[in-house]
Amino acid sequence: MKAVVMAGGEGTRLRPMTASMPKPLLPVVNRPIMEHVLRLLKRHGLTETVVTVQFLASLVRNYFGDGEDLGMELSYANEDRPLGTAGSVKNAEEALKDDSFLVISGDALTDFDLTDLIAFHREKGALVTVCLTRVPNPLEFGITIVDDEGRVERFLEKPTWGQVFSDTVNTGIYVMEPEVFDYVEADTSVDWSGDVFPRLMKDGKPIYGYVAEGYWEDVGTHESYVKAQADVLEGKVDLDLDGFEISPGVWVAEGAEVHPEAVLRGPLYIGDYAKVEQGAEVREHSVLGSNVVVKQGAFLHRAVIHDNVYVGGHTNLRGCVIGRNTDVMRAARIEDGAVIGDECLIGEESIIQGNVRVYPFKTIEAGAFVNTSVIWESRGQAHLFGARGVSGILNVEITPELAVRLAGAYATTLKKGSTVTTARDHSRGARALKRAVISALQASAIDVRDLENVPLPVARQQTARGSAGGIMIRTTPGVQDSVDIMFLDERGADLSQAAQRKLDRVYARQEYRRAFPGEIGDLTFPASVFGSYTGSLLRAVDTGGISEAGLKVVVDASHGSAGLVLPSLLGRVGVDALTINPGLDESRPTETPQSRRAGLVRLGEIVSSARAAFGVRFDPVGERISLVDEKGRIVEDDRALLVMLDLVAAERRSGRVALPVTTTRIAEQVAAYHGTQVEWTTTSPDDLARVARMDGTVFGGDGRGGFIIPEFSSVFDGAAAFARLTGLVARTQLTLSQIDARIPRAHVLRRDLATPWAVKGMVMRRVVEAAGSRDVDTTDGVRVVEADGRWVLVLPDRAEAVTHLWAEGPDRASAEALLDEWAVIVDGSSDASGDGSGD
Repeated sequence: MKAVVMAGGEGTRLRPMTASMPKPLLPVVNRPIMEHVLRLLKRHGLTETVVTVQFLASLVRNYFGDGEDLGMELSYANEDRPLGTAGSVKNAEEALKDDSFLVISGDALTDFDLTDLIAFHREKGALVTVCLTRVPNPLEFGITIVDDEGRVERFLEKPTWGQVFSDTVNTGIYVMEPEVFDYVEADTSVDWSGDVFPRLMKDGKPIYGYVAEGYWEDVGTHESYVKAQADVLEGKVDLDLDGFEISPGVWVAEGAEVHPEAVLRGPLYIGDYAKVEQGAEVREHSVLGSNVVVKQGAFLHRAVIHDNVYVGGHTNLRGCVIGRNTDVMRAARIEDGAVIGDECLIGEESIIQGNVRVYPFKTIEAGAFVNTSVIWESRGQAHLFGARGVSGILNVEITPELAVRLAGAYATTLKKGSTVTTARDHSRGARALKRAVISALQASAIDVRDLENVPLPVARQQTARGSAGGIMIRTTPGVQDSVDIMFLDERGADLSQAAQRKLDRVYARQEYRRAFPGEIGDLTFPASVFGSYTGSLLRAVDTGGISEAGLKVVVDASHGSAGLVLPSLLGRVGVDALTINPGLDESRPTETPQSRRAGLVRLGEIVSSARAAFGVRFDPVGERISLVDEKGRIVEDDRALLVMLDLVAAERRSGRVALPVTTTRIAEQVAAYHGTQVEWTTTSPDDLARVARMDGTVFGGDGRGGFIIPEFSSVFDGAAAFARLTGLVARTQLTLSQIDARIPRAHVLRRDLATPWAVKGMVMRRVVEAAGSRDVDTTDGVRVVEADGRWVLVLPDRAEAVTHLWAEGPDRASAEALLDEWAVIVDGSSDASGDGSGD
C-alpha cells in the first residue's frame, strides 16, 4: 500500500515561524514534523509515498529528496494553487489509482498504529476509513459520530460550543480505495469532510470510523507547537530521539559540548554540536537546535531554540520560540509565548513581552521594550496599516526599498494591465518615495497615471475615474520626519479592512508579481486635473445665492497643496475671497498642533479686521478644514461639526447623517430637530465613507475637521466642505457665531491609557462585565450608557498598545468623573495581567 503525505499548507497561524519555512519542516525536538511522520509510515511498512506540496514546495523537496536517506521512495505532486484536502490528493491520482492508499498530514505529530488502522479498513470492506481520536476541546476539529459497527453517521466541521455533540474528532488520516476519486473534481479546491464525504454518505457508500489509541497533536498553533516538544520530552509520544540520555530526561546529541558547571534540569534536549557554557541554566522542556551557543549565566525554561542561534550571557528566555540564525544578545529577556522569527537580532538588555511576534530579518534595538508584534518595521508596530495607511519615519522605517515592496504587493492584488493613480504632497521625501512606487507598479504590469503634487481629495477623485486603485504619499500630519503611504480603492476611498488584510498577506509572503518585458506598465501624466476637479465640484455642490449675498471670506492655504486648486475654485464660486499663504513651502509639508493653532489665531485677526463672514484654514493636503467665525474666534473642530450639521440638516429637513460613535450625542438633538437622523459608525474613515455612499445620506464628519459632502464625494474633502459651507451661510444669512450660539454646549473628554496587547481582550471583557445591566453599544469598542444619559466609550487601538476612553456628561466635571471611574476599571484589568507571573 502507498501513502500520501499532505505537505502543502502555509501554516498561517504559526507565523512568523512559517514566514520563511513550510510548516512540515518545523522541527520538533530537532527533526521536522514531516520526518517524524515519514518514520512512522516506514515503521508500518508504508515506504512508497507521494508528497503533495504547494507552499514553499522546493524547500520540502530539497530537504527530503527521493527519500533514500530514510530508506523510502518519495515522489512529489505539486499544486500550482491550493486545492483543498481532497483536491491535493486527486492531484496525485496517477500514482494512487491502482490500490488502496493511506492519507496523512505532514504536520501532525502522532504515533498511531497504522497497521491496525489498515487492518480495520480491510475487515470492514470500507471505501473510506476515517481515523478518529478523542480530544478535550473539539472546537478546532471536525467532529465525527459513528454507530456501534463503526460506520460514520455524521460529520460536522469546526463546530461552535453550541454544536458540540461529541469529543471524537477527525485526525485527517484516512485509508481509501481508488474509487473515491470518482467523487473528486480535478483542478478544483475540494475538501474531504466538507465536500466528498457528505456525497459518499448520501450515495450509501461504506465510510467507517476507526477510533485510534495513542498520541496525536495537530501542530497548528504556537501553543500546540511548544506542547508537542514537551510531550516528546515527557515520553508521551513514541518517537526515536537522536543522541544519548546522559541522565534521566536529559538528551544530548552527537558533538554537543556541555560545561560540567552548567545546570541541566530535564527533560530537555541539546542538539548536535550545540555548546552550553559554564553557569548557564537549561531547564525543563527546553530544546536546543544544532550549533546553538548558550553563553554563561543564560537562563532557559520551556524555550524552543532552532538551529544556529546565539544566546548571549545573562539572557532570560521563558516559554518562547527562537528561529534559525537569530542572535539574542546579552541580558535580553524574552517572555512566555513570544516567537522570534529567523535571522533576527535581539539587542542587549531588550525585553520582548509575552505573546509578541517578531517576524524574520528584524532588529530589536538595545534596551528596547517591545510589547507589540514586530512585522514590518524595526520594532513596535503590530500591523502594516495604522490609522493613516502605512506610516513611519522617513528613511528609517519607510525607505525606498520598503516602498518598492509595498507597491509590488499592492500591484499583485490587482489584475495585470490595471491602472493605478499616484500622487504626493509637496515634500521632497514624498517625491522620492513616489518615484520608487511608480517603478515597482510598472514592473508589476500596472499602468500608472501620475498626478504629481495634488491635494488628497483631488487624488481620490481622479483615482475614482477609471483606476483600479491609487497610492498617495504625504507627510504624516504633525510629524515632520514621518510619512504616510496611503492606499486607495477604485472609488478613491481608503482600503477596506478586508483589502488591507489581503495586502498584509501578500506583503508577508513577499511573493510579488513581476511583468515580462513586454508587459511593463505605461506612465502618463493627466492634464487639466484641477479644472476637471473644480468643474465636477461646482456641478455637484449647491453654491446658489453666494454671488447675491456678497460674502467676503478669508482662505488660508497653509503653504500646502490646497493652494493649487483654490485659484480655479474661488473665481467660479462667486465669493470675494482673500487668500493667504498660497505658495508651496517644501520645508513645511505639515504643521504641528501649535503651528496650526497659531495660524488660526492669525487667520482670526485678519477675518476680524477685514470684516469677513468667516475664515477657513486648509490642512496641507486639502483634506480637512478649520473655521473661525466673523468675530475672529476659532470654532473648535467638534463645534464646527455641529455647526455644519445644523446648517445641512436645516436645509435638507430629511435624510441620514454619518458620524463616528465618539461624537457628542448633542448631534442627535440637532439632527432630530431638523428632521434628519444620525447613523453611528465606527471610528474608521472607510466606515464613514461606506455610510456616505448610501442613498439618503446628506452629510458626514469626524469632529476633527474632516467633512463628507455626499452629493460630490464619499470621503473627506476640504474644498467641497468649503464650497458647501459658503453656499449654506449665504442662503441662511446667519453668521457662524449665531449658528454656534443656538446649539447646546457639549462636554466630551478623551483619555488614552497604555494597555499591553496581551491583555486587551481581557480588558474589554472586564468592561462588559462592569457595565452590568446598563445599556451597552458595541458599534465600535464598548459604549456604556448611564441611566442619566452620560456615556463612556472604551475602544482598544488597532495599531498601538493603547486603549482610548471617551466620556460625555452635562458638564466637564461629570464627564471627568466618568473618565476617572472607567480608567480605574481599564487600568485594573491591565495590572491584573501581571499578577502571579514568573516561577
